Amino acid sequence: MSEIVSSAEYKSFRSTVPMKKFIVDDDQSKEWALYDAGPRSVRCPVICFPPASGTADVYFRQILALSAHGYRVIAVEYPVYWTMKEFCDGFRKLLDHLQLDRVHLFGSSLGGFLAQKFTEYTSLSPRVASLILCNSFYDTSIFQQTNSAPTFWMMPALILKKMVMGNFEKGPSDPSICDSVDFLVEKLDNLSQQQLASRLTLNCMNCYVEPQKVSTVAITILDVFDDCALSFSAREEMYKCYPDAKKAHLKSGGNFPYLSRCDEVNIFIQVSRSMVVYHSSVW
Repeated sequence: MSEIVSSAEYKSFRSTVPMKKFIVDDDQSKEWALYDAGPRSVRCPVICFPPASGTADVYFRQILALSAHGYRVIAVEYPVYWTMKEFCDGFRKLLDHLQLDRVHLFGSSLGGFLAQKFTEYTSLSPRVASLILCNSFYDTSIFQQTNSAPTFWMMPALILKKMVMGNFEKGPSDPSICDSVDFLVEKLDNLSQQQLASRLTLNCMNCYVEPQKVSTVAITILDVFDDCALSFSAREEMYKCYPDAKKAHLKSGGNFPYLSRCDEVNIFIQVSRSMVVYHSSVW
């Protein structure tokens, strides 16, 4: 058991914030799981999308800290979707079910890519107020797996997990980063073959974001300066893609700074929310 899972903080989260499950598609096997904390009167909450390896509770430190300051934070866990349209349709139905017209999206890695694609998908009838993209990307070709992606559905779970874990950096000199990696490894072990295969398919299939349909919303790009799965060139491409985006840099934090550097990340979330034009009418 990882240090984070055995911590009093995580145990407090699991005992005070219940997991909720919703089915919004005709297919009854497609079940969204989520944690929802903070005032229900807030109609434009922060919704967090986890990376391919993560479950909704990887954002437990954002949920606990920000809800204590009056923010409403929802962390979601995706059903098994194999195409981007399926995902975007499903998330739109979830927002309708939760009666949320507009949301702020925080996404890490794959979660950031999905957040951009949903913003693009709803560009004609906007549902996204702002984006925070953490260690994320806008073009799946950077992973050089577009030819293999159609075969992920039939690969054994063990092979898929090894593919993901090959991207984990675990710096021996930083206990917080080590703990965050250990925690995500545990979360990865909890994912079924279908869950992991579908996420990696969305992560690697031939797909990219049309920035002109996304850059109309307030965007913050949150990056770390130490080692992570995202290459330096991929980060540079994100900056070029969104030249007007706010930059939020962390000296260190690894792949999962929302765990290893949660206080700094939470401040960036609060600051980015204050920059949204209609801030006073939704918080």
